[in-house]
This record gives sequence, C-alpha cells and structure tokens, in this order.
Amino acid sequence: MSSTTARAIVIGHGDFAAGMRTAVEKITGQGAALLALSVQDRSLVQIELWLRENLESSGAKVVFTDLQAGSATMAARKALRDLTSVTLVVGANLPMLLDFVLSNSESPFEAANHAAERGRAAIVVHGGKPA
Repeated sequence: MSSTTARAIVIGHGDFAAGMRTAVEKITGQGAALLALSVQDRSLVQIELWLRENLESSGAKVVFTDLQAGSATMAARKALRDLTSVTLVVGANLPMLLDFVLSNSESPFEAANHAAERGRAAIVVHGGKPA
C-alpha cells in the first residue's frame, strides 16, 4: 500500500476485496484509499478481532462488506457495537467504492451514505421476458 492512509476497509469472501481494490486502483489510481481483507480461513471471532485491529491501525472509519448475512458482515456488526464512529455498508459493489474514493466529503458517514446510493442506482436489469 502506498503512503496514503486507508479511508475504508473492504472485507469479504475469497478475493472479493482484493479484486475491488485492484479495480478501484486501475480506474482511479486511488486504490490505497481502501484496505482489502479476506475472511478466508478465519472464524467469526477471528474475523472480528482482525477487523478491530485493522480499523485501529489504519484509522479507517468505514467498512464495506460483500454479503448481508455473511461472516464479514456479522463480525463487523459485532465490532461496531462499541465502535460507534465507524460506518458499515453492506453489499458493496464497484460503483459504490468508486464513488466513495472520489468523494470530497469531510464526513466518512456522508461519503459512505452517498456511495451506497450510487451503488444502488448502478444496479439495472436489461432484457429478458417474464415467464
């Protein structure tokens, strides 16, 4: 990671987070704003402790996870019970992360909230016919 401090943690299954960070880097050159973590081979307790450690060491105030009922989200919810200044965004996608890293907002919560709206708006279904 470059000298830029991570503004958010992206955490999920397999290579999800690393792939999202790489895509953000390729498109914007600002991948260092995201710290990518994988829950691979970790228990829920281990994920929670690891996430807490990374939040503290990075200073990140936003956590993006992949799945609503996934282990990353469950661990983040447990960790954020007493980390009230950290915002959790579930269901991360690339448009959302791009919006977040390009945000000029001073507030991590406002940047995350705007990014979530952008991520929702980017989901579109084309074609097909009803059965």
